[in-house]
Amino acid sequence: MHAELTPVVAATAQWMTRAFPAGGGALAAALCEAQARQAVTIAAMLRYPTPMDAALLALAGPGGTARLDWVTGADGPAGDTDHEPDRGRGPARDDHAWRTWVDEVVASWAACLLGDAGLAALAVTALAEGGRPDGAPAGFRRLLAPDDGDRRAAALLRHPDLLAPVADLHRAPLLERLKPGSALIA
Repeated sequence: MHAELTPVVAATAQWMTRAFPAGGGALAAALCEAQARQAVTIAAMLRYPTPMDAALLALAGPGGTARLDWVTGADGPAGDTDHEPDRGRGPARDDHAWRTWVDEVVASWAACLLGDAGLAALAVTALAEGGRPDGAPAGFRRLLAPDDGDRRAAALLRHPDLLAPVADLHRAPLLERLKPGSALIA
């Protein structure tokens, strides 16, 4: 993965886990985050396949969470509790700068992959066949072959009906990208 994609992957995965949170404690949250990060990583590599694409993203910026928050009915920064003051640890902080690094298309494509195991397998295979060494299926086990614990932890994150408003935003371009014969430039 291109280094320029790191903040986009981190922010978009964070948005996904906040919009579709895990239930059941710290282990469930970690498993849910791992699945979101794997889906977002694949989506980002598909969306920005070349170093030039990634550099242009870093220059222009990904766009933020406004439309995603609206589509999911999330409150966004106003309803987010991370801006609460650190009681006894210092002044209140505004921790919402990460939201500007969320990429709507990457979130939509990740939602498609999380909600459709066949599409996820096709995406990982397309990256691997496109010569991307970081697209090897073994590195995406939690996305491709989640066990029962993974499924329980990410019940909301993998629920097709809940994901539909986000997935439907940009599903068509993802399907076009994954069509047989379309070139994935490494």
